[in-house]
Amino acid sequence: MVELAETGPATYRRSFAGDTFNAAWYARRALPEGWDVAYATCIGTDAVSDEMAAFMAGEGIATDTLRRIPERGVGLYMIALKDGERSFAYWRGQSAARLLADDPDWLDAVLGGAAHVHVSGITLAILAPEARRRLIDALARARTAGVTVSLDTNIRPRLWENEESCRAALTACAEASDLLLPSFDEEAVLFGDATPEATLSRYRQAGARVVVVKNGAAQILGWSDPAGEVRVDAVPDTAVVDTTAAGDSFAGAFLAAHLTGADLGAAITRAARVAAGVVGAHGALVR
Repeated sequence: MVELAETGPATYRRSFAGDTFNAAWYARRALPEGWDVAYATCIGTDAVSDEMAAFMAGEGIATDTLRRIPERGVGLYMIALKDGERSFAYWRGQSAARLLADDPDWLDAVLGGAAHVHVSGITLAILAPEARRRLIDALARARTAGVTVSLDTNIRPRLWENEESCRAALTACAEASDLLLPSFDEEAVLFGDATPEATLSRYRQAGARVVVVKNGAAQILGWSDPAGEVRVDAVPDTAVVDTTAAGDSFAGAFLAAHLTGADLGAAITRAARVAAGVVGAHGALVR
């Protein structure tokens, strides 16, 4: 999406961002040479879509997995900040990304060509219910073929038609995923989890092999099979400027560490440090 981030009174900086793209960007920065990162989505054929694709390529992210849709464009969002916490205004009714799962052959091709695929709850939320089901089914097929799948639940209630649909889709996608990255505060509201341990247990029961439960400035709870449970202290938030992309940067840094062989505790620690740096600056992509 096009991001407008406030830099002063009535002044904004334009850039490109979005939760899964942010994760890909941070993963690309953390991964060593020889690892390829690609972004699979739909964009338009207009000038802004061209500029977005060029930006991705310039950041080292492959764009041969983009699908172009005429008469559609890209979404836009504006960040508003109050005491470091962000809120968003969105314009994306005609976003091409909403048609991500409308071409099953393309979807199977891009997912099946990956070693690892990362999706989020926002990915699911912006799709029509039938398209949402197609995406989850395609993820399950890719996983059966040997692709590993991660899901950042990233729950945004305003994007969903209702809570029941949100719970059902996240549960179904969790069952098609190997690695889960939930945030306890969001899970507690939607699923009624009383503790981070309850969130971890629920996703373990869904079949996840790795679960990392983020909990703001509190301790991070992780579990993997067969290593078991670990607890990692979050990096203190000494100067929170903008929490945009805190979870996305955590996801990208964690996946880079995990996929290159770091043990669970080390991967969580690296991710927490990256996220702590991100919230100390404006915008989603902090260099």
